[in-house]
Formats: sequence, structure tokens, C-alpha cells
Amino acid sequence: MGTDPCRIDPSTWVRRFAPLIPQGGRVLDLACGGGRHARLFLDLGHPVTALDRDIGPAATAATGAERIEADLEDGSPWPLAERRFAGIIITNYLWRPLFPAILGALEPGGVLLYETFALGNEAYGRPRNPHHLLERGELLRLCVGLQIVAFEDGIERGRKVVQRIAALNGEAPVDLPD
Repeated sequence: MGTDPCRIDPSTWVRRFAPLIPQGGRVLDLACGGGRHARLFLDLGHPVTALDRDIGPAATAATGAERIEADLEDGSPWPLAERRFAGIIITNYLWRPLFPAILGALEPGGVLLYETFALGNEAYGRPRNPHHLLERGELLRLCVGLQIVAFEDGIERGRKVVQRIAALNGEAPVDLPD
């Protein structure tokens, strides 16, 4: 029996840096899966847009979120056109051609929280395809022009290899969360 996606806790990384997103600012949960981060930000008082290619019953549990079904990898235009977000959350997802659109959708002062698998993860499980794994330091290179608040790149408790970044669109003093 599989894990119920409605019961998966939000990422510790995302929870840690969630307070950096301006209060009440719209948050995009990109490739939202079961909607765990959409629910987190709704609970924190943010309007949320949840986007995935298949918004199933789990994601609809994020009552109050705007839900958009779109295949981000089929070559269609970016489905959010000129929209901007105070926070963009991406976990366990990588499609490099989207990165310019993602950065373009981050409003001034907005926060990007990104966490996904990196090269070396193939030793621990899926994904194993190197096209779906970040190269060493790749998130730092992709976020050139953003203020890096925090970055991690390494093995997590002998279970997976990940990169994580918290980055701000603009330069401002930041109170770092614990």
C-alpha cells in the first residue's frame, strides 16, 4: 500500500524558509503533486496557485487554492503568461527549459524555494536518469542574479542526494529563520 499524498508533511526546507515570503503574497506551488505545500501556504494565509499536469484528488484537498492543470514539458507556452508570484515553491521536480519562465514569474522581493534531486541520487533510488538530476552546484548557477539566502548540496542522512536553495529576487537584509 502506498503513502497517502494528503498525509505527506511539507518539506522541512520549505517550512524553514516560508516566513521569507511576504505576508499575503501569492504563492505558486509548481508541480504540486499531492498539494502538501499548497496546503501549508494556505494555512499561512497566502493565496495559492497549484499547478501540475494532473491535479488529482490529493491536490484538490488544498481547498481554496487556484488549480491549474498543464503539462509543463510538452512544449506548450508557459501557462501563467504575465503573472508574478511572491513565492515559488518547487520540490522533487526538474525541467530545465522552464527555468527562465520560473525566474520571470518571481516578483521583485519574491522568494524561490527549490529542492530536488542531484547527481549521485541514482545510488539511492529514483530518479536515476541524469537528465532529471541536478549537476553539482547547478541551482546556484541557475539562480544567478538572485540573492542567495541559503543553499545546500549533498547527501541527506544516507537516503538521497539533493540540492536546495532559498533565493530572493532583489537585495535586502534578510532575517534568517532558525
